[in-house]
Amino acid sequence: MALDAQGTKVTDRAGLNGQAPRCDHIDQLPTVEPGLPECKECLGLGRTWAQLLVCLTCGWVACSDDSRGGHSRAHYEETDHPVVATLASKSTWRWCYVHRRTV
Repeated sequence: MALDAQGTKVTDRAGLNGQAPRCDHIDQLPTVEPGLPECKECLGLGRTWAQLLVCLTCGWVACSDDSRGGHSRAHYEETDHPVVATLASKSTWRWCYVHRRTV
């Protein structure tokens, strides 16, 4: 029987049909309202952004790694807030920086 670092059976955490294990970080997220649809850091530097992401822990909005600044990742590195979502309408895409994958 394989165990993860917390002693949980790996098969208990695995997703259906061989999918990656569920990200526990999404179960711990509060309900947040996103900030203004702009990257304040990029605005301060006179830059534009490719895509905006919202931190699902605090609602902070910043540019994605596809942008020159990568300020969303910088926010994660400063705060350890693990999950972001895109501000694009009708999208359910979310990214966990800890697991380095979509969740």
